[in-house]
Amino acid sequence: MRTLNLIVARLAAVVLLTAPAVLSTARAESPGATALSEHLGDKKAYNVVQNRFFLKSQRFEVSPTLGYVPNNPMVKRYVGSVLGAYHFNETIAAEGAFLYSPDAGGDDLKDLTHTLVGIADQGRSKGGTDFQQPLDKMIMGATFAARWAPFYGKINLIGETVLNFDFYGVAGLGMLSLQSYYAKYDDKQPTEIKTVLHENGRKTKVTPNLGLGFNFFVNSTIAVKLDGRSYFYVDTQPQYDPETPETESRLYNNFVASVGVSFFMPKMKPRLYNF
Repeated sequence: MRTLNLIVARLAAVVLLTAPAVLSTARAESPGATALSEHLGDKKAYNVVQNRFFLKSQRFEVSPTLGYVPNNPMVKRYVGSVLGAYHFNETIAAEGAFLYSPDAGGDDLKDLTHTLVGIADQGRSKGGTDFQQPLDKMIMGATFAARWAPFYGKINLIGETVLNFDFYGVAGLGMLSLQSYYAKYDDKQPTEIKTVLHENGRKTKVTPNLGLGFNFFVNSTIAVKLDGRSYFYVDTQPQYDPETPETESRLYNNFVASVGVSFFMPKMKPRLYNF
């Protein structure tokens, strides 16, 4: 009985020692592993995009977006834009953008503007100085920028659907076209609103811009884009009194928060890596 137990123990030891080598040989001789080895050659598998079903490398992106400028207290600015980008790899892209914001005249004015010119008119009737509320409307813009997307992630929705996304930063330079106005109170207006706008000329400003955004990938061609950007420019300080023009300058910022849809082309190539 002891001899039989000794023989069984020795056979088990031999199997345990030889099994890894046999499995390794079988795996190496599998068709998938052989094809991957031939494709890679001397290169190692690139695992940075592991488990990423959506690839942007060497693809173009076109993104129509709609946005709003929330940080302008005087006027409402709705912005439509088209962004075009080329992705050199999964991280770096070059981008160009065109922006347009229609001018609706007095219909763009916020309640704060009407309130300020109304209060100023009451003060002027009591011996105060003349008052004009300066404001600028962003009309058009064109920018060129570099985009950096260092993070890629996934969101598990309702326990079954996985939504892939990436997070990017953007920095660039461009031009903004601005329409300047003075808002004043005119009690001769037949309507309830007595605020009128007087044009003060069109101006073009160089604008550095910085922003952040998310792409949420729907499939291999389409993504939903959330984007926020600040467009900076330098101009003279607001001139409230027509008789004392301002000469000092200050920094202005038009922040545009937008949502859009991105279309990627050409069609994504099938992946050859195991994931």
